[in-house]
Amino acid sequence: MEQFVISDSGQRAEAALREERRVAVTDADIIIVGAGAAGLSLAYRLTSPPARLGETSTIRGGRPAPRVLLIDAPPGPLRPPERTWCFWERGQGDFDDVVVRSWERLSVRGPDGREWEDRPHPWRYKMIRSRGFEEFVDLRLAGSSLVERLTATVDRVADQPDGAQVMATTPDGEQVLLHARWVYDSRPQRELPPGRTTMLQHFRGWFVRTAAPLAGATAPFAQDTACLMDFRTPQPAHGLSFGYLLPLGPDRALVEYTEFSAAPLSRASYDAALEHYTTQILGLGPFEVWDTEQGVIPMTDARFPRQTGPHTFRIGTSGGATRPATGYTFASVQRQSLAIASAYRRGAPPAPPRAHSRRSLALDAVMLRALDSGRVTGAEFFTRLFEQVPMERMLRFLDGRTSVREDLTIGFATPVLPMLRTVAEMPFLRRGAP
Repeated sequence: MEQFVISDSGQRAEAALREERRVAVTDADIIIVGAGAAGLSLAYRLTSPPARLGETSTIRGGRPAPRVLLIDAPPGPLRPPERTWCFWERGQGDFDDVVVRSWERLSVRGPDGREWEDRPHPWRYKMIRSRGFEEFVDLRLAGSSLVERLTATVDRVADQPDGAQVMATTPDGEQVLLHARWVYDSRPQRELPPGRTTMLQHFRGWFVRTAAPLAGATAPFAQDTACLMDFRTPQPAHGLSFGYLLPLGPDRALVEYTEFSAAPLSRASYDAALEHYTTQILGLGPFEVWDTEQGVIPMTDARFPRQTGPHTFRIGTSGGATRPATGYTFASVQRQSLAIASAYRRGAPPAPPRAHSRRSLALDAVMLRALDSGRVTGAEFFTRLFEQVPMERMLRFLDGRTSVREDLTIGFATPVLPMLRTVAEMPFLRRGAP
């Protein structure tokens, strides 16, 4: 294991602080701040056998598995409520045991009700609930002698010449001084970095149970088809809105109302939109709401710094893992976590890689600007894309796996002149605070 040496003056200062405030001092190889999707995923990957990182054995000259300290916020406003993570994946994945439901067919509905449905083999759209994911990873970490858990509020993260230092406060008021070679912070940033365009993807969802099973040709949804976008919802004056429908059984579904716009709505406004969508558009009939979820995801071309010091990094949304054009984050968090763990084992600096390619981010920036400026109408823009581009290629595009030639063909499926005008103005737009 790597050892970290504190200078004599630093040791005296810590001793004085420990005496005055009863501070406990703890060392680790890696500290992860936050136990959400990004923090848990990184802890899982760091403590996984080499085979799970794509390695057949311990790499010669590399590091052994690290000692990890995972810090979770105490119950309260700093700990988010249960939420849903969706992603598409080819074949089986590491977290299939906690996948609530998956769909092999995906659809999009235009404002006039026309539907584009496809089976993007070999991709499947998968849904995970955060509680199930947390329980799955917690069980894995509980069986590892390499992981220590701490419930505390992190007050400060500071880079030092020989590593990094974290000051935290436990729920009973004890201050804890923590040292590690590397620190990964997954907490949301208080303010978004400056960008040329910043919108919000905000939504509220109902988990509904209908009074009777919905089956047959007249059913408002098919159990094997996930509807990613239903643009039959009333469109706002600025931005766009759509319904999102994930069937969970013959009488159950997750139904969400989503907007891309400048500011979230009130809860009453979300509920009114959901009431209209479920009854007037879907025609669900009598149903009960047995759970809800609500969230806000930044959609911005701002640059999210992944490294804040020689030994401190950001991961998750605050480290740029969220795809600006879609809000999807879970799959890119897994890619980043795998890359960090693999780099650590190799003995390389374990910095988080860029979650999305420069080309993907540039294309997203153009799309966001075109939507925000009103040059393109959101509902027409997306329905045209899905009408002209095969679903499998669209998923690869959103996953950053398409070639330059494929990106060009997708570009020609958009309103070309408004998009070219947007491309031309991008170099002259200033980045500002959202």
